[in-house]
Amino acid sequence: MANLTMMTEFFLMNFFNTWQLQILHAMFFLLIYLVALMGNLLIFTLISLDEHLHTPMYFFLKNLSLLDLCFISVTVPKSIANSLSHSSSISYLGCILQLFLVILFSGSEIFLLTAMSYDRYVAICQPLHYEVIMTREACMRMAAVSWLAGGVFGVMYSATTFSLPFCGSKEIHQFFCDVPSLVKISCSETHMAIYLTMAFVLGLGIFCCISITVSYGHTFSTVLKIPTTEARAKAFSTCLPHLIVLMVFATSAIMVYIKPPSYSDSVVDLLLSMFYVVVPPTLNPIIYSLRNKDIKTSLRKLIAWKHFLKGSMPKSFL
Repeated sequence: MANLTMMTEFFLMNFFNTWQLQILHAMFFLLIYLVALMGNLLIFTLISLDEHLHTPMYFFLKNLSLLDLCFISVTVPKSIANSLSHSSSISYLGCILQLFLVILFSGSEIFLLTAMSYDRYVAICQPLHYEVIMTREACMRMAAVSWLAGGVFGVMYSATTFSLPFCGSKEIHQFFCDVPSLVKISCSETHMAIYLTMAFVLGLGIFCCISITVSYGHTFSTVLKIPTTEARAKAFSTCLPHLIVLMVFATSAIMVYIKPPSYSDSVVDLLLSMFYVVVPPTLNPIIYSLRNKDIKTSLRKLIAWKHFLKGSMPKSFL
């Protein structure tokens, strides 16, 4: 117990050992973070301002953008700061908070993606009942359950992980606090509570993936029956981006948490974690907006509105 109370900080792993490469890593992460920040803020703002986008599909997309914005902000800024400050430390409480938030936002995202797949299923397979099923209240309940489920997962993982004694190495073999890396450096040989938590969360994750697969199975079979090519293309354009996002996020997350533990530093671990916590929040705005005519139209309207305000403003204000 004494060793546990003496643990006041951990040391996160740097990508490189030389100062020049650390600067390069910081600039690369900063570029990625700015892209994710601007992309998700743009989608969140457009959906909030444009009344034509106040539909269930864009309500969930707005929540996804907020989740991604929070998700990447938990890990990347800290990694950038560590690279620039010659310091890799994170406080004990800071590590607990970071782990909790990472699990909260990642857990919420998988449930939100499930809700989004159900929304597309109802819209395409049961269009006559769409407004009855996907009411504002129903959408808000789905979003609330997604956030709440992520919070529950965060509490479970944080409680079970930091109930372990840490009396040896303080170096976490990862650029943020995550469960597998913390388990590696604990001095406990029994991890039953963590394994039970992991089994519970993994079971729910698999259930969500199966639900998404079934939903899109019915959705695609219905889309293929649509007679017009334009209507099929529009239906696919709203479904395929979702599947791409899900595959990148779920595959990398599952590989991180179910692969056998390794007590040696692994570049693969870092790359998988990047795909898990960095790539999805960065790609989501690009994937969802590139082929989305509604988002493009809303953006053009926003730009035109700003030009109108600038042109109508008195010169004394310019």
